[in-house]
Amino acid sequence: MTRRSIGIIVNGVTGRMGYRQHLVRSLLAIREQGGVPLADGTSIWPEPVLVGRSENKLREIAERHGLTDWTTDLSAALARDDVEIYFDSQVTQQREKAIRRALEAGKHIYTEKPLAEDTEGALDLARAARAAGVRTGVVQDKLFLPGLRKLKRLIDGGFFGRILSVRGEFGYWVFEGDWQPAQRPSWNYRSEDGGGIVVDMFPHWQYVLQELFGRVRTVSCLTATHVPQRVDEAGRSYPATADDAAYGIFELDGGVVAQLNSSWCVRVHRDELVEFQVDGTEGSAVAGLRSCRVQHRAVTPKPVWNPDLPVTEPFRSQWTEVPDNEEFDNGFKVQWEAFLRHVVADEPFRWDFLAGARGVQLAELGLRSAREGARLDIPELEL
Repeated sequence: MTRRSIGIIVNGVTGRMGYRQHLVRSLLAIREQGGVPLADGTSIWPEPVLVGRSENKLREIAERHGLTDWTTDLSAALARDDVEIYFDSQVTQQREKAIRRALEAGKHIYTEKPLAEDTEGALDLARAARAAGVRTGVVQDKLFLPGLRKLKRLIDGGFFGRILSVRGEFGYWVFEGDWQPAQRPSWNYRSEDGGGIVVDMFPHWQYVLQELFGRVRTVSCLTATHVPQRVDEAGRSYPATADDAAYGIFELDGGVVAQLNSSWCVRVHRDELVEFQVDGTEGSAVAGLRSCRVQHRAVTPKPVWNPDLPVTEPFRSQWTEVPDNEEFDNGFKVQWEAFLRHVVADEPFRWDFLAGARGVQLAELGLRSAREGARLDIPELEL
């Protein structure tokens, strides 16, 4: 088998997502399996170039995984002829500037979301990438989760009939950082540092809703900062200035109504950290990260509201588990493989910078809706 090596700058590899999901569970996992196979027998072999600000952290990560190529000098990495792809998993405020440098260097670009801090910045990046003739991609990992892939299978098979509504619950309790350390970095709770759950989650909801159910036409959003004071990594108390919960209603093509709650201030009483209930004329489903359960019209029970009597029906046991029917790989890795095939073999890849700009747009309009107390139309984006 012929090996086609491809140099990839991994900028932000010392962060949680950059290290765990993109380096270890994606690029190194691809190497462990022998690369990404192509139809002609070629195997795409990623060669990561680790980039970050801390020499000590980069050296430790490289030594842990037997890697030797790392640097704190992004300009030097971008100047290399053997590097073809730039990947960014930095904090959002650093992303746009770094991506512009990668565009100027003529690199193909794959990046975490959100693509930019505002819609115009995201569109400008998409236009610049088109002018540069490079290939682009934005991480949209939720589409590759086993639970949502099973849900997509049901939609494609016509299981639901006419889809009526989508109800989503996402979130968990993020500790304040005083008597237990927080599970998320403190910048997430400071708007001045690019934090907030709308900026974090609405780009996800945009592509999930559009790819599975239809284009998002309107947004109505209420945000809250339920926990106003938190403690950072150094033990210092700080005011939380960003939204830590968002309650959104979205109208989609075909009259589908989606209601999605996102919160870092909720204790979990569901089977998974995110669940979507889809109701249609012919059946319903509840999908999480991995599982998906269904109830068809023909076997739907007929409960009667009577608050004077205890509930006797085992509602949860009346649903049927959707089988896997295939092996599901890590969602981040699956999309990385698709992007590498897109760059090397010209295979289709629709999750480009324009797709990423739509996610930024929904977050921006969601925050504006919350400020104005208004339902807002979402215009179609064009380059």
